Amino acid sequence: MNFPFLTRQTISNYVSLNAAEKLALFEGGMVVLIDKPLGWTSFDVVHRVRMARRVKRVGHCGTLDPFATGLLVICFGKATKAVDSLMVGDKIYDAVLTLGKTTDSYDSEGEIISESEWRHLTHEEIARSVASLIGEQDQIPPDFSAIKIGGKPAYKFARKGTKIVLAPRKIIIHNIELLRIEDELLFIRVTCTKGTYIRSLARDIGESLGCGAFASSLRRIRSGDLDIDSALSVDNFRELFRHESASKDA
Repeated sequence: MNFPFLTRQTISNYVSLNAAEKLALFEGGMVVLIDKPLGWTSFDVVHRVRMARRVKRVGHCGTLDPFATGLLVICFGKATKAVDSLMVGDKIYDAVLTLGKTTDSYDSEGEIISESEWRHLTHEEIARSVASLIGEQDQIPPDFSAIKIGGKPAYKFARKGTKIVLAPRKIIIHNIELLRIEDELLFIRVTCTKGTYIRSLARDIGESLGCGAFASSLRRIRSGDLDIDSALSVDNFRELFRHESASKDA
């Protein structure tokens, strides 16, 4: 299934079309690359772009947590049939890990549950621990995740303090690039298969180092062949249709 893409590179072609042609494109199937803002859920993005374009069928590929930013692939109209095929590619994330602390959600939105000394760690020790997590593995997802248990998301049980056991998932970490270390902050770039939880990877790196860690920042910069450099901001997208409405009213 081949559908047109609305990106920073193709937006000028889209603008040159008339109103009827634009609407037909979206209803017939359009894929839009969006840079998800910090603090928004993936559903927040879907809701805003649906309201801007007024197309009933809208879906997204690969959920991003509210604390994460970056590439979110949105499918309109008949392109929603392509969601599964668009999700299969490997992902690349830029992440910042905070060493010496753990949280119950493995990210900055959770409650701190432990603190340990990290200053004794050398660059070589950190690099060795990071490299040891490259490869195929069974990863245990975070309790605070959208994985369904009896039809309910796991995070609903976790928020109530109900003990749950999530089955490990087979994933592959193709590469972890250690970008830099600034005090307790560890900057990494991760290339991995779909379904990988970078929050869980942060937990595993912390355990490997013996000091604990959580993901304090996360940004998806690539999904398959699609790149964040091609993504529109939500404001870019909404402004596009505000201009169309203004032109129609005039």
